Amino acid sequence: MEQIDLRLVPKRTLNNGEQIPCIGMGTFGSDHVSPEEVSAAVAGAIRCGYRLFDCASVYGNEDRIGPVLGDAMREGVVSREDLFIVSKVWNDMHGKGDVLLSCAQTLKDLRLDYLDAYFVHWPFANYHAPGCDGDSRNPDSKPFRVEDFMATWRQMERLHDMGLVRSLGMSNMTIPKLEAVLPLCRVKPALIEMELHPSFQQPELFAYCVEHGIQPVGFCPIGSPNRPERDKTPDDVNDLEMPQLREIAKAHNIHPAVVCLKWAVQRGAIPIPFSVHEKNYVSNLRCVTEDPLTEEEMETLRGADRNCRLIKGQVFLWPGADDWRLLWDEDGVIAQ
Repeated sequence: MEQIDLRLVPKRTLNNGEQIPCIGMGTFGSDHVSPEEVSAAVAGAIRCGYRLFDCASVYGNEDRIGPVLGDAMREGVVSREDLFIVSKVWNDMHGKGDVLLSCAQTLKDLRLDYLDAYFVHWPFANYHAPGCDGDSRNPDSKPFRVEDFMATWRQMERLHDMGLVRSLGMSNMTIPKLEAVLPLCRVKPALIEMELHPSFQQPELFAYCVEHGIQPVGFCPIGSPNRPERDKTPDDVNDLEMPQLREIAKAHNIHPAVVCLKWAVQRGAIPIPFSVHEKNYVSNLRCVTEDPLTEEEMETLRGADRNCRLIKGQVFLWPGADDWRLLWDEDGVIAQ
């Protein structure tokens, strides 16, 4: 297996002084690959040079990834201090004390004493059954409320105080939501995960996070062609078929997916692509160490934004809500 020179992989410094690699490996594949395939990919990725792994309890594979991390550390392939391990609390564990229980289970499954970062996966407790279709609605779901979110965030802060989590993160947020909660946070988020790819660049939210010292982490960095069927609609853009992107890929003699990752890293995001194929995840890591895109190419891609959100989240809508855009505050109003 090819090993990437870690000295060539840039790092970012977070607002709390912690350092994080500029690219990582995602581990969400539960809709199309087995937990064993994901953990095998993590094992190979560690050996080729990955140090950042983005996990979550809802992915259903942390108990398989844990032994892989343990083996790599025990064999001296990597030390705990070299790794940056992320996980997230799922929507059904926002209740009083449940965030702490969720984190404890994740630490047990991953066989770790602490997490480098822990995220609130979605900013509300709306739950859906695994594998449900896009039209499913939970009668207990409700709109975002600042009071509810902050009750969850206070538990996140306790985990930070206890030393179980070194950095806190939010995910799937919007500017109105951030403006409502950031002034109330005793421990500020160091990272925010958001959907980011060339056809969905979220420039306003991206700039807002940067201005507030919060590091953007981009999921679906190549447009998530293997996302669940419930998240696909006829109007979706296929990033890998965008003519601007394909032209740049041809000029560099690389796959269009690699262009997406180079663009993300050079823009300042941290992409977290996922693949179980060795040639792909090695290429994903190597691409940030060589042959950068030109300023002109970056500008071309900036102009290619189509505002095409792929992960719409419609299964999290509440009774009476019939448009997924309400989840993203596109009506301009959120509940306080």
